[in-house]
Amino acid sequence: MSDHRVVCPHCHVTNQLPAGRLADQPRCGKCHEPLFGGGPAELSGAAFERHLARNDIPMLVDFWAPWCGPCRAMAPAFVEAATQLEPGVRLAKVNTDEEQAIGARYGIRSIPTMILFRAGQEVARHSGAMMAGDIVRWVRGQQTANH
Repeated sequence: MSDHRVVCPHCHVTNQLPAGRLADQPRCGKCHEPLFGGGPAELSGAAFERHLARNDIPMLVDFWAPWCGPCRAMAPAFVEAATQLEPGVRLAKVNTDEEQAIGARYGIRSIPTMILFRAGQEVARHSGAMMAGDIVRWVRGQQTANH
């Protein structure tokens, strides 16, 4: 069984964990906060880049903005999906108003848009709000299709 690198959603330090220990409620070696808190990590520029480059687990990113009604409506569903997908998938949110360069880099033209990344590469994309069960099914379907 190999180790997995998991970036802390609080202090953004990379942690090495045995693959079999992901579900054991691991804590960050630096800040001692839970590595998986049952909710998405709010990421800005440098933190987004660190999570994208250094997480060995897939990362689902919700690109959103505070003025977007469908984004606000989907937010509780995204949190609920995190409780079901973690620790196998890191869920994160990027505010496209504050991080316009990241939004432009990924060609975000409508929000909410979710992108599933694996090994730093985009593997799937969905635009439009979804309910928690639909998010979970979509991610699991992508993981099966892309493995």
